[in-house]
Amino acid sequence: MTGHPVPTIRTVLGDIPAGALGIALCHEHLLIDLKRIYQQPTDPAARAMAEQPVSLETLGWIRLNYANNRDNMGLYDEALVAEELALYRQAGGAALVEVTPVDIGRDPAGLVRIARATGIHVVMGTGYYVHGTHPAALNNRSVASLAEEMAGDIATGEAGTGIKAGIIGEIGCSWPLHPRERKVLEAAAHAQAMSGAALTIHPGRDPAAPAEILDIVAAAGGRPERTIMGHLDRTILDFARLKAFAERGSYLEFDMFGLESAYYPFAPIDMPNDGRRIDLIRKLIAAGHRDQILISHDIAFKHTLVKYGGSGYGHILLNAVPKMRQKGMSEDDIRAVLVDNPRRALALQA
Repeated sequence: MTGHPVPTIRTVLGDIPAGALGIALCHEHLLIDLKRIYQQPTDPAARAMAEQPVSLETLGWIRLNYANNRDNMGLYDEALVAEELALYRQAGGAALVEVTPVDIGRDPAGLVRIARATGIHVVMGTGYYVHGTHPAALNNRSVASLAEEMAGDIATGEAGTGIKAGIIGEIGCSWPLHPRERKVLEAAAHAQAMSGAALTIHPGRDPAAPAEILDIVAAAGGRPERTIMGHLDRTILDFARLKAFAERGSYLEFDMFGLESAYYPFAPIDMPNDGRRIDLIRKLIAAGHRDQILISHDIAFKHTLVKYGGSGYGHILLNAVPKMRQKGMSEDDIRAVLVDNPRRALALQA
């Protein structure tokens, strides 16, 4: 008689039992190239600031204009990232999902080196970002070929390296959805069905985008209940609408903890602060959706690292968790969003 197979999670260093994952952040970047989304300022004074390095003298301006400083556009220094992850580990962190897409600097070999240096379980993503960063060759790719590429990254690893992804995404979507993004999204849904991996989404910046995306995933043969809808804390701020979306059954990711700004550079959105994020999470828990909630920081810019004046990968554990307790979240609630839900979401399924 055979027993049930042990659920496994695929990291860049190999498969681990799901029970060994520990505290996990489900939407982060370790190595990423954001120069293709750099926004050059038109104002002469701002243009001068755009060319200055990230430093104590420029940090105040960069915090308000972080997509307008060339030196800030990405993470490239493996040794520095390893130092930052050491702080996360000291705070109790054990794992993270690195969701950098292929077209904005995914570096499997670099992730392996960082994982070995830090002891952090790193789950790598696969897929493509928004249409403005897509390689030209994507125009002529079929849905089937893209699905085979993504599923292959999970089953056998990136071509030439054998380093395996453990999740599909983050798949970039704009609003309105670009035709090429729709093709990639449909391919990602096929790859999800082929691989048994979760699918993680960067939705367009409109409250209607998440529901449209789930409809496309379902129609393409994917599994909405195995889909992680990211960036909800900049997409659906009205609780009634958020609750209605939660009833669709996907994972609900609040992945911009630490970003508290009325100067969001990509859309006219006043970002919620962490207290507001926690209030929304508490309401969702009270409404019966605790098992769907994931949290993270989406660190991708240089100024968010501790060395450059940011709060780093340890912010949730060091600062947000105490506020969760202060606001009435139980230890079971906190464990659910940091340990139990990531473990279940990331486990490969047949």
